[in-house]
Amino acid sequence: MKRLLILAAVFVAAAPAKADLTHKIQSSVSLTVDAAASAAKRIGSTYSVSGSNITLDTAGGLGSLTAGSAVGYTPADYSVTTAGDAFSFSESFLEGDATPSATTVTSGVVGSLPMLGDTTTTAGGVAGVLAGTIASDHALSITAGGAGTTAVGQMVTEIKID
Repeated sequence: MKRLLILAAVFVAAAPAKADLTHKIQSSVSLTVDAAASAAKRIGSTYSVSGSNITLDTAGGLGSLTAGSAVGYTPADYSVTTAGDAFSFSESFLEGDATPSATTVTSGVVGSLPMLGDTTTTAGGVAGVLAGTIASDHALSITAGGAGTTAVGQMVTEIKID
């Protein structure tokens, strides 16, 4: 019996357990309103001609494109080589964009945007009633805004026992 009593005393006298407890709560709200944007790319002029049984009658040669800020085209004169025979003829011209004047930016605002052959414009976001709040109990409240807005709310709870 004494042995059991000694053995019980050893277990009772054991060192206390170490158990650290960490509790962390993190809440966040992110609100974003997209900016307006525009990207424009000039389209070049093209001229092409093809055919069969056709003769170029213009003394200077084929039609031509005018270089520089003024876009222009000078056609050529053609005629059927052998009258009465089959012929084909195709001439096409695509007028490209003239060189736009310089765009002025004042305090981050572009006064006017060039409209070129390849233009993409995106409207800016409308905040409207966009809102997000975090209460003292970490409850999130998100209110949607207008077009081009994003609202994200997040709450993370972490319990760590060492």
